[in-house]
Amino acid sequence: MLDKRAQTLLKTLIERYIAEGQPVGSRTLSRHSGLELSPATIRNVMSDLEELGFITSPHTSAGRIPTPRGYRLFVDTLLTMRPLGQSELSEMQGAIQPDQPQRLINQASLLLSQLTHFAGVVVAPHRQQPRIRQIEFINLSEKRILLIIVTENGDVQNRILFPQRTYSQSELIEAANYLNQNCSGLDFPQVRNRVRDELRQLRTDMTELMNAALEAGDQAIADTSAQYVISGERNLLAVEDLSSNMKRLRELFALFEQRTSLAQLLDVSNRAEGVQIFIGGESGIAQLDECSVIAASYEVDGRVVGSVGVIGPTRMAYERMIPIVDITAKLLSSALSKT
Repeated sequence: MLDKRAQTLLKTLIERYIAEGQPVGSRTLSRHSGLELSPATIRNVMSDLEELGFITSPHTSAGRIPTPRGYRLFVDTLLTMRPLGQSELSEMQGAIQPDQPQRLINQASLLLSQLTHFAGVVVAPHRQQPRIRQIEFINLSEKRILLIIVTENGDVQNRILFPQRTYSQSELIEAANYLNQNCSGLDFPQVRNRVRDELRQLRTDMTELMNAALEAGDQAIADTSAQYVISGERNLLAVEDLSSNMKRLRELFALFEQRTSLAQLLDVSNRAEGVQIFIGGESGIAQLDECSVIAASYEVDGRVVGSVGVIGPTRMAYERMIPIVDITAKLLSSALSKT
């Protein structure tokens, strides 16, 4: 899409902006691009790049900054990767040695945050779906029912259901007895398969409660199985690009606490080869519109079980962050396979 000259100027602009954090003008591009072009020619190319949506001009400056689309082209085709130094590699290798799986995951998350000065995150290996021991319903008030799920490993999950109609205590006991007879010793996917056809034959007014219980219970168990460890969130408070918008920063921290959406995003890397990069709105998560996420999957005995990642501003040193994430994933795979 871009000729060599435009590519060189875009690459130079993004590299200077990442390094200095200030909009980049034609004089800076002339000095650092290595191209012998007149200021007028550079301005014309910049205008073309702006029309194509790769850069934009802040209202307060004559210089330009990259857009998410510009960053995407940069990381896909223009980026010059910077190998990590031997001292950093040695530090990483020393930090991630065979150990208890949970300690390894914690250490990998901490290492990512220390090396990048952003937030480091590791999605833990998905635990096997727990089997159900018992299900109970308790009437809290009109059209509010407490669902209690007890698993065979002793975990207790509670969810509040909001059915369309009021159920009597005898109906709740009947529903619990039915589910316990059909669910005990099974996980939720197995329960769904077993009772799917039978639910159609139940009284219509009971089917709503049963389906609501299965859906809420499935989500409750899923929330506990997609756990991740995050370190260095406070590093983001020192990132000028993010800390200037405290409302967005609070939303970002709320996302870290809520966990499910972020875990699902990182799980995408489990289904792809190599390092995955989500820039701004590409993540599909509003709180990450001003952030980039770099993620890679890790394996145990050749099977993908989780992912590692770094969360920081879109203005980050991608040529350094990508190798850090990639090597951390490989070291974690090796260490976990030896435990």
